[in-house]
Amino acid sequence: MNDKKNIGVKWDISAFFQEFDGNEMIAMKKEIADGVKLLRNKASQLKDLSEGTSDQWEELLIKSEDLESKLDHIYCYVYCLGSADSKNENYSKEISTLKKLTTEFHKLDVDFQRVLKETDNAFFYSFINRENLKDAAYQISRLRERAQKTMPRELEMLAADLNVEGFHSWSRLYDVISGKLEFDMVMSDGKTVKKPISEWRSLMADADREIGRAAFKGGNNAWETIEDTCAATLNAIAGTRLTLCKYRGIEDYLEIPVFQSGITKETLDAMYKATKENLDLAREIIRVKANFMGRSGIWWYEREAPLPLEDTGRYTWEEGVEMVQNAFDRAYPKLGEYFRKIISNGWVESESRAGKRPGAFCYSTSFKNLERIYMTFNQTLNDITTLAHESGHAFHGSLMHDIRPMARAYPMTLAETASTFGEQILAQSILSDDNISDKQKLLMLDSSMSDAAIYLLDITVRFEFEKKFHDLRQNGEISVSELKKMMVESQKDVMQDVLVEGGEDPMFWASKLHFYKTSVHFYNYPYTFGYLFSSAVYNMFKQEGKSFLPKYEEFLRQSGSDSVEDITSKVFNINVRDPNFWSGTIQSLKEPLDTYRNLLSNLKKGK
Repeated sequence: MNDKKNIGVKWDISAFFQEFDGNEMIAMKKEIADGVKLLRNKASQLKDLSEGTSDQWEELLIKSEDLESKLDHIYCYVYCLGSADSKNENYSKEISTLKKLTTEFHKLDVDFQRVLKETDNAFFYSFINRENLKDAAYQISRLRERAQKTMPRELEMLAADLNVEGFHSWSRLYDVISGKLEFDMVMSDGKTVKKPISEWRSLMADADREIGRAAFKGGNNAWETIEDTCAATLNAIAGTRLTLCKYRGIEDYLEIPVFQSGITKETLDAMYKATKENLDLAREIIRVKANFMGRSGIWWYEREAPLPLEDTGRYTWEEGVEMVQNAFDRAYPKLGEYFRKIISNGWVESESRAGKRPGAFCYSTSFKNLERIYMTFNQTLNDITTLAHESGHAFHGSLMHDIRPMARAYPMTLAETASTFGEQILAQSILSDDNISDKQKLLMLDSSMSDAAIYLLDITVRFEFEKKFHDLRQNGEISVSELKKMMVESQKDVMQDVLVEGGEDPMFWASKLHFYKTSVHFYNYPYTFGYLFSSAVYNMFKQEGKSFLPKYEEFLRQSGSDSVEDITSKVFNINVRDPNFWSGTIQSLKEPLDTYRNLLSNLKKGK
């Protein structure tokens, strides 16, 4: 490991627009605003979907699809700018403006839903099988399915307006206050260092547990300064969702997230039945790790921390890129070729600096077929894994360049397949490389095993917490102290003995961005789904070799064109409604866990 200080790069997003709010961007916004206004006016005048109006409705759908792809293009650009520079108020203001434009499309959807809801089955199926619509038939069918539980047109229009002026503004508020947050770390020598919140997660996951503890305490002290705002935000988001469910006749609040995920409740129940029956296998991963450190368990903030091995060092950005490049090239040359484009063309924002929002994401747009990756590189192995993860997302987007925008809308359950698949390739390729030292292999296996524990334990904690929160929120607002208590209870219930006494994080409900995303309900369990499903897919890849990859790519290309149950059955002959499928995937962790246990045992014995 060398001692270079390269900690990331800045991206090039000039392919979107040459300048923010320049002539090109202004002209496109005007085109979108004028276009959607015209479409809404035409849609409101059409009373039904029939032989006499079907050509007009087809035209409206196709033009709406084109304008929405352009709006998504602008939104992606501005969101990228705002993430990289969270203190720039112009970007936050522009996001608000774009949300208002999004609302106009939601209102157009209200009229689409109105006619689709009232159209008889025979005519509807003949309509979606028209030449210009048939490759978007699944998404139009979902629009009709959603229409079955809607309020009267006037109320849906009001809800669309209130979304941008109220509902989504809570998420924007959280983005702003979290992006500006800084915290003080009191070091072991008594010195205090101020850090941006974007570095908090990596610092907590530092191999030096004293650094992790200092970051955890300092960060939570900072989150407590805005805990009332976070609680009000969380209550408002859930309250709005529950109220709309009531007026739309939706009795189970999980119905919406399940629909968004493209799965059935039966599939969700099957996955969690298997997960809960096998949680002790995930706990065993932590027990093995804790035992090596001479401890009975871990603190919550340590769940992503690597083994405290001597001379693990830090990775430069170049070293991290090389590790991912080599892993992809060996296991999946086509992915390696694409990753080379990502790096050489400057499609990644990874520089560690103040003013960036926390987290990582990949955006893919259909208007110009662009992918961009956002992360903060703090020189850890976890950051390198994040790079592989987000590159998997980007690769997924690149495979859909020739697919129409409407058919690219794949659900989160499948969105995480390609990204976690990328992580698996990185991990497995490193473990099989004779040029990689045993210590680095152990660190990679440690990271892989920790990921498994996180997807099965951490994500389950989030899911159980959100269910408890929504159950109680139906009877009124939840206080800060109640939120802390619920979070602690959820962590204890799921982690059990592998969480040391007093090792909970009562502020996790405030610090976890995922709870505050208004665009997606229950932004948690799709990660478990994606991890387990991609693990099953990767196991198939290991068995079949590179001949499997064309089938895998076809699966990714079709991910927005059918239900999860149907596409997984059709392409891979997998039944995701069967708990045994999920149990089998979880049980496949036993082999790498045994390897992990043996390596740690040998290291402890000095072998």
